[in-house]
Amino acid sequence: MSALPEARTWPRLHDAQRRVLLEVLIHGAQSRVAIARRLGLSRTSLTRLVRELVELGFVEEGDVHLRPTRGRPPELLNVRPNAAHLLGVKLTGDALYAVVTDLTAQVVASEEHRLSSRSVDDVVGLIGDVAGSLLSGRELPAAVGVCLAGDVRRSGGEEFVDRSLFLGWDGVPLASLVSAATGLPAVTSNDVQALAAGHHWFGAGVQLTSMVVFGIGAGIGAGVVSGDELVSGAHGRPGKIGHARLPSSLGTGAPCHHGHDTCVHSFVTMPAIEFNAGVAAGSYGEAVSRARAGDEAAVRAFRLSAYALGVVVAQFVNVLDPQKVVVTGEGTDMLDLAPRDFEKALADQLEDNHVADGVVIDRQPFEFTHYARGAAVGALRSLLSE
Repeated sequence: MSALPEARTWPRLHDAQRRVLLEVLIHGAQSRVAIARRLGLSRTSLTRLVRELVELGFVEEGDVHLRPTRGRPPELLNVRPNAAHLLGVKLTGDALYAVVTDLTAQVVASEEHRLSSRSVDDVVGLIGDVAGSLLSGRELPAAVGVCLAGDVRRSGGEEFVDRSLFLGWDGVPLASLVSAATGLPAVTSNDVQALAAGHHWFGAGVQLTSMVVFGIGAGIGAGVVSGDELVSGAHGRPGKIGHARLPSSLGTGAPCHHGHDTCVHSFVTMPAIEFNAGVAAGSYGEAVSRARAGDEAAVRAFRLSAYALGVVVAQFVNVLDPQKVVVTGEGTDMLDLAPRDFEKALADQLEDNHVADGVVIDRQPFEFTHYARGAAVGALRSLLSE
C-alpha cells in the first residue's frame, strides 16, 4: 500500500468558478455570451472567471461557432479533458474493477483484479496499489471514488460502509482509509447510486432534472435524481426496493436472505431467475438459453421477472413522476424475453393506466466497468460541490 508521489492537487474553486466549469462540463462547448446568459453573469464577471479557469488549466477557447450573421464568429469555451484524472473502483465479493477517467468521464485506462481476501486492510491495500499503477504520470490525479453493494452512512464528517453483504463489512470508514492509502480525496457510494451519478451528468440523464436508474444484477436497487440533484437520503439508504412485496397473483418465488418469497428479490434478480427457472446457482446464461428455446420453467421465470420489474417501475413513476426511467445492469434480459409482461405491469400499476404510453423507459447497454466509471463521476461531483 503506497500513496501516490507528490503532484499538483485539485484547487479549491469558489462557487462562480464551479458554476462556469460545470456549465461547459455538462452542457458542452459554448460561447461566452451563451454561458453568461444561462448563468446570469455579467460579461465582465465571466471574462474574469474564464481567465481564472484557463490559468488553472481546466478550460480552453478554440473552435469557432459559425453563425449566419456578419461579424467575427465567437470562439467556444470548452473543457480540457486531460486537465484532471479520477480513479473509479467497483468492489464485488470477489473482484475489484478500476477505471481512470478524464474530466469528461471518458475511460482512459482500466484494470480488473480478483480479491485474494475480503479483509478491509487487504482490499484497501489493493486499491492503493491500483491507484499507483493507473494514476502515476497522469496530469492532476484528483480523487478516488469507490462503489459497492451496501449502504453508505455519513456521520461526523466521515463515510461509513454498512451492511455490505457480499464483502461482509459493516461500519467501515472506507473513504478515509482509501484516502490515506492513496493520498487523494476519496468518496464512497452504493453501486447503483454511482450508476445514477454517471448517467445524470454524462449518460442517459444529460439535460434532465429528474430520473430514476434501476440497476439489476445479483441484486436490484434504484438511484433517484430529483430537482437536478442525486438523492442521497437521510440515512444513506435511498432506492432500497428489494424487499417490497409484490401482488399475490405472482405466487411465490425464490426465498431471499430474509426468508421472503414474495418480494422483489424473489423474482427480479439474477439469482431469483436462476432459482425460478430451475437451473443451478450462477447459471444465469443457461436460464436465458432455456427461455429462448421455449423451456416452460425458464419462460415463466422471465415472465414473472418482467412483470415484477414493471410493478416496481410503475410505483416509482407514480411517486416521483420522473422525466425518464433508465433500466440497466447485467440482468435485464426479461425486457427481451417478456416485454409484454413488463408493459402489462405498467398498465396495471400506473395511477392512470393511459400514462403508460408516455413513460420514457430507456434500457441502457451495460458493462461492469460502468459501475467504476460512475464511482469516478461521484468523486468528481464531490470535488465540484465543495
